[in-house]
Amino acid sequence: MRQLNLISGRSVRTLKRIIAHWLAETPPELLIPYRSFKYLVGDSTYLKHENCVYTVIDYSTGVVAAYGYGVKENYRMAKAIFSEMKAGGCLPVAITLDGNTQVIRAVREVWPNIIVQRCLYHILRQGTSWLRRFPKDPAAKELRKIVLTVMAIIDNASKEAFFDRLNDWERTYGSYVRALDGRHKVWGDLQRTRSLLWYALPDMFHYLRDAGIAPTSNKQEGLFSVAKILFRNHRGVKKENRRNYFNWYFHLKNKNIINH
Repeated sequence: MRQLNLISGRSVRTLKRIIAHWLAETPPELLIPYRSFKYLVGDSTYLKHENCVYTVIDYSTGVVAAYGYGVKENYRMAKAIFSEMKAGGCLPVAITLDGNTQVIRAVREVWPNIIVQRCLYHILRQGTSWLRRFPKDPAAKELRKIVLTVMAIIDNASKEAFFDRLNDWERTYGSYVRALDGRHKVWGDLQRTRSLLWYALPDMFHYLRDAGIAPTSNKQEGLFSVAKILFRNHRGVKKENRRNYFNWYFHLKNKNIINH
């Protein structure tokens, strides 16, 4: 508030009244060009003591096509968001998502022919988290090395090398890992990492056939990081005004992109 006071010359009391006024207002509707969106990215972020903020962006422009604040990342939320986009004329070719099975089910119900690309960064982050930084089990050590290569797959040759290495690992350690006691935390996480890779495999490399498909949802991470920084700078925003805070954030971001 002191910075705004120095920049604008208005008193802190006046500035608070201005902010309160706009937080009480609903942003005007923007004409979102749904029909032009062919490649989407969907992801969520969580705020402390809140449910998630879920957004779907157009990969080529960064326009926020749809979003929800204070929602749970589940089938019901995803079906509502994707159905609203379809009603607006959005018929995408592909969407990049993390591994949430409920969201994937919803998107395939709304757009049965859509290509679902699994976010490679989520696979990398989740796999290395489960396997830990310095695993002791030989199977975990080798699998961690394989997981660390997913972001480096840029062509069919590196994809085939990844397949070969994963198949070699499966032949060597697959039976051993499946037989481990899944109730044990370390062994259970090793089993989960194996399952993560095998279930994601059919949808990991669509981006190699179509350059328009996003291999990761990192573009969303940039959107969320700025939103969180600004939100933390407004710690005094009352809970009942937080939804409109994000309404204005996404509105102004879209307005800036569409008008340029």
